[in-house]
Amino acid sequence: MRKAIYNKFGTTFEECARLIALEHHAFAQRAYTLNGQVSQSAINEIERQVRRFEHAASGGAAKPTLQEMVEQLLQMGEGENLINVSSTADLYIRAKDGTQYFFEMKSPKPNKGQCLEVTQRLLRFHLLTKNTRPEVNAYFAMAYNPYGPSRADYKWSYALNYMPFDQGVVIGHEFWEIVAGSTTYEELLEIYQEVGRDKSKYMIDALAFGF
Repeated sequence: MRKAIYNKFGTTFEECARLIALEHHAFAQRAYTLNGQVSQSAINEIERQVRRFEHAASGGAAKPTLQEMVEQLLQMGEGENLINVSSTADLYIRAKDGTQYFFEMKSPKPNKGQCLEVTQRLLRFHLLTKNTRPEVNAYFAMAYNPYGPSRADYKWSYALNYMPFDQGVVIGHEFWEIVAGSTTYEELLEIYQEVGRDKSKYMIDALAFGF
């Protein structure tokens, strides 16, 4: 039921996040495209890192953290054989202090392929900005947690195993707090009340489950 709700209103989550973020940050945009020139060797390194991560996850071995993968990627430098590359984030936020946030907003129950694809995109954002945390933060964002109010309640095995979950995923309240702080939930409910009572009822029920 909640998966169906997300599929129907997923873009509404993105728009609400953008509207709220604009009240608290310097800039916020949906479908934000980042362009740049990078070396072919750096693109190859992203693919290598994702394959390495998948192999470790499938084999039960220790997986590299997102930070480790980003650091190894950035060590490649610009190199030679530069090519034009672009990557689009579902939601982009630039804080007033210049900190950048790139969010891939997907269903809280992704399949294995989606997990690996998003991991690749997170690495691309860091490559194109030529920066790592805390200046640049890329996340797989889940607008709500279908399993309960806390991060520890989350149980979906694909996301837990085939993504750098600890560093690369924000769920429910964690995401909305980045968007605008501890009062975000109340602001979100107000927006849905303005959108319309029929639709907001389903959204409020889904969101309230995760707060």
